[in-house]
Amino acid sequence: MNTIVKTLSNSTTNETTKTKQQTMKKLKLIAALLAGLAIAGATTALAADEVTITGNMVCGKCTLHLTDKCQNVVQVTKDGNTENYFLADNSVSTDAHGAVCHGGSEKVTVTGTVEDKDGKKTMTASKLEVVKE
Repeated sequence: MNTIVKTLSNSTTNETTKTKQQTMKKLKLIAALLAGLAIAGATTALAADEVTITGNMVCGKCTLHLTDKCQNVVQVTKDGNTENYFLADNSVSTDAHGAVCHGGSEKVTVTGTVEDKDGKKTMTASKLEVVKE
């Protein structure tokens, strides 16, 4: 009789353990899916903040005399007014600087995020392409 009770008890314990394990697997899967959705949403939000501009890129120090050190500035004409977008130092911006330093200029299309810093529009470029005319 004790053997029957032990067998029934072990069977119930095994089923409870299996149910707990299945529940944990489901919870882990749900957590992974929610994390994936959160990351996808954040990526979409970041991409939505990016803008694309096309204008004439010059050196902020050598050409415009507006910066203390060499820095790319993209000049965009809107409604007859020229707006300056100061490109933040990153590899995308600095790789393209050689062509405009010491007085040169290039027509470019730049994609990135824009923010106002000290009354200036500062753009962190994620992509910069020379416009071939």
